Amino acid sequence: MRGVIPALVVPLWRTLPWRTLGAAAAVGLLVVGAGRAAGAGPVQTLYGLRGAGLALALGVAFLLDDPARHTTGPVPVRRAVRTLLRAALVTPVAGLWWAAVLLLVPGTVRPPAGDLTLETGTACVLALAGAAVAVRYGDAPEPGRPVAAALLGTAVLAPLLLPDHWALFVPPADPGWTAAHERWTWLLTGAAALCAASLRERRPHAQGLSVTSPSGTSGPSRTS
Repeated sequence: MRGVIPALVVPLWRTLPWRTLGAAAAVGLLVVGAGRAAGAGPVQTLYGLRGAGLALALGVAFLLDDPARHTTGPVPVRRAVRTLLRAALVTPVAGLWWAAVLLLVPGTVRPPAGDLTLETGTACVLALAGAAVAVRYGDAPEPGRPVAAALLGTAVLAPLLLPDHWALFVPPADPGWTAAHERWTWLLTGAAALCAASLRERRPHAQGLSVTSPSGTSGPSRTS
């Protein structure tokens, strides 16, 4: 196992959706940069940062896409390990990008960085959990689009449908800011638990063996 995991790093790195992640990162930087150029105030800056975090999460929704899911050969590493390795490869890059986004915002209008990081991290873990659920219970080789669409729809509808005592998207001046981020913490915990529960391998089908691909997903093998 110790020798197999390092050997998977380069193949996994090559199969990561860098174009999608790069496009999401570019959109986030553009939103925040445009706000700075326009002299956005604290509220507009908050919306811009949340939009940038959502853009990153939408990119993460494609992390487990694997066009060769049903055709690649098996590897002696569980899907949970491969999925976590994919996340580990992306996390440092995403962290540097998020730091650059925060530094792009003037300190006079920047919301609490730690709380905004919690929001963005939760959105990304929700995206990964959604992708893991889609892979665990579905056969689509590229579940990123429906997962991203569901995440986007949730982000749009949640501020409109959630009651005040469950509000998540509040401004820093709101008395409920601290309570809202306690709810974000619980949401992050739930998303992480859902993701972990969805990383288990599926049982082999009666007529075929379970096949896992080096890209971090699994699916049934083709039979002749």
